[in-house]
Amino acid sequence: MALNIGVLGYRFMGRAHANALARLPMFFPDAPEVERHTLVGRDEGALADAAERFGFAHTATDWEDALDEVDVFYNLGPNHVHAEPSIAALEAGVPVLCEKPLAPTLEEAAAMRDAAAAANVPTGAAFNYRFVPAIRYAKGLIEDGELGEIRQVRGRYLQDWLVDPEAPWAWRMDAEMAGSGALGDLGAHTIDLANFLVGDAVGGIERLSGQLTTFVDERPVYDEDGEVAEYRDVTVDDAYGAQVAYESGATGSFEASRVAEGHKNDHTIAVHGSKGSVKFSLERLNELEVLREGNRGYETVLVTEESDPYVDHWWPPGHVIGWEHTFVHENYEFLSAVAEGGTFEPSFADGYDVQRVLAAIERADERGELVSVE
Repeated sequence: MALNIGVLGYRFMGRAHANALARLPMFFPDAPEVERHTLVGRDEGALADAAERFGFAHTATDWEDALDEVDVFYNLGPNHVHAEPSIAALEAGVPVLCEKPLAPTLEEAAAMRDAAAAANVPTGAAFNYRFVPAIRYAKGLIEDGELGEIRQVRGRYLQDWLVDPEAPWAWRMDAEMAGSGALGDLGAHTIDLANFLVGDAVGGIERLSGQLTTFVDERPVYDEDGEVAEYRDVTVDDAYGAQVAYESGATGSFEASRVAEGHKNDHTIAVHGSKGSVKFSLERLNELEVLREGNRGYETVLVTEESDPYVDHWWPPGHVIGWEHTFVHENYEFLSAVAEGGTFEPSFADGYDVQRVLAAIERADERGELVSVE
């Protein structure tokens, strides 16, 4: 029996996941059979057009109407609509994959985590960068002790789509809808990736400092003619920075910006140990920079061999994959867990752990001091 998939949201992430669902049977023949069943959105015209393009058989303008019809629910809407539909789906026994960050607030994230635990069905927090082959390769090196004792982690995520002060206002700039700005939108990815790579080696984050900065306090809303209709307040951060201390004594530094001129989607992470280091950049996602013990410099490892994670499903060695393929891998793992009654990581519990760090960074910024991660 095919799994009927319901998806809330049909814009950026809706396209990314719909593309992944369409590719699954082509490249992952052992994946569960799926039916793109119901697409959920508010604008009936745009929704109908998206459903036709994405291959969904049905549409709904109310997410509640979809829950009785689907076996799996993807919540890809804005952050402020993550909690209620996801919790309702879980209470109905429907597995949920939810985009990141898990929720705008720690309280809502906790409610989602608790609902997942009570439902005892697979849940997923959509941190797709865990499914980059080069990241999986790096994790293997760390687990095998190739880097020795982990001492430092450094991560940054830089974009420039808000450099122009006349860039249009959007929901991502409203604290009530988004929770935070660059911190939750971008920093959540980096913090989860660090947890994934070194969490087993260094433990959790004990304490941290944080700074959030907003450079443009209001942005325009444009009318249909491209004229400014009004200006709305920006109530989230444009950039953040944090210094963290792990349980093991290792340290980390993280930053993100949506106003970093010249950076389109520059997500990098580096891990330094007593015997070696690794460096990864999303802009060169098929490569991993590796410094091994005894070497004088980094070597560039092209992670496209058939023996590398997921690569045997794609092309011959050296034929690179792209950003969209991470969603195929993520969907394969999540839907396999659903079909087999297994577990999936990152789960809602993992998403909540990231939310705890986000909340602590905000708290550190408000207080202007080092704080513990409660």
